[in-house]
Amino acid sequence: MPRKPINRNTTTIDATGESVGRLATKIAMMLQGKNRVDYVQYQDRGDLVEVRNAAKVKITGKKLEGKHFYAYSGYPGGMRKTQLKDVMEKNPAKALESAVYSMLPKNRQRKDRMKRLTIKND
Repeated sequence: MPRKPINRNTTTIDATGESVGRLATKIAMMLQGKNRVDYVQYQDRGDLVEVRNAAKVKITGKKLEGKHFYAYSGYPGGMRKTQLKDVMEKNPAKALESAVYSMLPKNRQRKDRMKRLTIKND
């Protein structure tokens, strides 16, 4: 029995004035396909999501100084810590991408779902 092709819709979201967490939740739901009628948990039927104006997202509270991104090389003294403020100056798309990545289920489909997300800093 041949498989039916999955019809993926492309959704464009304007991130201007949106909170990072709330926006990441919407994006994660679309990437999983939970907004579709034919949602099945074990199949990847999500949509393509394109985000514009990632640099204009709203950061609430004291997160610019208080939130940190960690990267560990595996060697002694190899822990790097970066503030959200520095990440937003250098590459605002990275902060949103990290939030969406954390909100997706931790399974084999996460990498494929993240490939369908494009973030632009217009």
